[in-house]
Amino acid sequence: MDCNEAIELLPAQVDGELGPRDALRIEQHLQGCAACRVEYAQLVAVRAAVKEHATYFTAPHDLARRIGRALPAAPVPRARRTWDWTNAGALLAAMVAVAWSLGLYLTLPTGADRLADEVVADHVRSMMSDHATDVASTDQHTVKPWFNGKLDFSPPVNDLTSEGFPLVGGRLDYLDHRPVAALVYRHNQHVINLFVAPVPAGKNVDPQQLTRQGYHLIHWVQGGMDFWAVSDVETVQLDKFKNLITARAQPA
Repeated sequence: MDCNEAIELLPAQVDGELGPRDALRIEQHLQGCAACRVEYAQLVAVRAAVKEHATYFTAPHDLARRIGRALPAAPVPRARRTWDWTNAGALLAAMVAVAWSLGLYLTLPTGADRLADEVVADHVRSMMSDHATDVASTDQHTVKPWFNGKLDFSPPVNDLTSEGFPLVGGRLDYLDHRPVAALVYRHNQHVINLFVAPVPAGKNVDPQQLTRQGYHLIHWVQGGMDFWAVSDVETVQLDKFKNLITARAQPA
């Protein structure tokens, strides 16, 4: 797949309308094309903004009654069993409409899918706007206190320079309708965003690995904190980064 074909298919990929074959081809292309990843991230960001800020209208209460009146009346029973092709056509049309509606519902992205797309959009936006950090420092004792008074929790901040993942800084971000801490790390030339937010006390959630628009993500819950790590770094290195964070994470 070349970039021209990918650009044409990107809107359909954002809306989850591509078949498995084309979706796989797009994913493979995005893994090796930074320009198309940026284009895709912009589309995801627009979609998320429209979803968050668009005006929604509630259907009138009598809508169901009006639709019922508009539907054809039930056929009058006949003495003889004859096949009415008009009614058969109406029944077939109704079945097609129901199947189409069900298919559309089943292809809608889940909440987890939308959140993963939002994580990628935040990651890409931070690099595009040249605003990766609000506080730029490799010193965890500078970055961690910076969040005091800006968030109602204290995110775990670690310097992993000796393990190959130096701390770059941190910033405030917005994810899943709430302010979160974004901790920025680097591995060679790859930027890693680690989004952190508190969750209600409960069980830990084992790490889940995902791939979106050519970016790799790992999501887990540990010690009352919700973690999302995202980068274009190799999955092996991102998993190593996750292991380092989980080894140092403390309960909220």
